[in-house]
Amino acid sequence: MPTTKSAKKALRQSVRRRVENSKRQRAYKDAVKSVRTLISAGKKEEARSLLPKAYKTLDKAAKSNVIKKNTASRIKSRLAKSAASNT
Repeated sequence: MPTTKSAKKALRQSVRRRVENSKRQRAYKDAVKSVRTLISAGKKEEARSLLPKAYKTLDKAAKSNVIKKNTASRIKSRLAKSAASNT
């Protein structure tokens, strides 16, 4: 356990940040998974309607450094590509 005043504050901050980061990570993973599930089920129109929500959660995760910016871009690109494909 932390002893100094600054170490106690750092612990409080890290706990708070961990909670927020895990929320953002869960949100983007759930959004991406729901889009991928719809695409694999052949429901492309529904998947396309969920793309903006997935983009939003990915951008928020990238903004708060939960994932890297290029990782978010890559995931968004692959989602859009698979949602647009005709097969």
